[in-house]
Amino acid sequence: MALHIHEAWILLFVLPGLVTPAAINHEDYPADEGDQTSSNDNLIFDDYRGKGCVDDSGFVYKLGERFFPGHSNCPCVCTEDGPVCDQPECPKIHPKCTKVEHNGCCPECKEVKNFCEYHGKNYKILEEFKPSPCEWCRCEPSNEVHCVVADCAVPECVNPVYEPEQCCPVCKNGPNCFAGTTIIPAGIEVKVDDCNICHCHNGDWWKPAQCSKRECQGKQSL
Repeated sequence: MALHIHEAWILLFVLPGLVTPAAINHEDYPADEGDQTSSNDNLIFDDYRGKGCVDDSGFVYKLGERFFPGHSNCPCVCTEDGPVCDQPECPKIHPKCTKVEHNGCCPECKEVKNFCEYHGKNYKILEEFKPSPCEWCRCEPSNEVHCVVADCAVPECVNPVYEPEQCCPVCKNGPNCFAGTTIIPAGIEVKVDDCNICHCHNGDWWKPAQCSKRECQGKQSL
């Protein structure tokens, strides 16, 4: 009998150690208020519909308040139906505008091109210049260059020369023409050999000279 009593006391001391934390019912211990909040994934945001307007950065504007949403330069007014923004019909930018500002609702041209560019050089409005000996040009108010090319007359010689800074070729030795391979002056008869006398056509320098055969004056035999 004493043996059985001793074994019973041993069981009483061992059984409490067999109870694990998993056996505890958590429903009997309500969680803290902080733990309940952190476990809620459904965050509630304020609804500003009919009360105000929110811009891209999350800033709230009151009804009737003017503001600039995002990067827009055009103002908006907050209404119960949402932002009502200005959408003006902006004037067209001048095609020659070289400086445009975007500070206002519409872009504004601050500087218009007031010169002409021709072959890498700039010229003032109404400025006249000669890019080559045969060209005469002017910078027009439209910023475009208008040029006139000289129309040279046909030279009256077969050996014209181009002088520096001159547009058209010149006949330095006067009018002439070819008599065979010889160049003879115009206006006179030229004896080109012992048998032929030639002269140029009047005004027709490109034609060969007219020649007439005379009695040959060869060397007389001794």
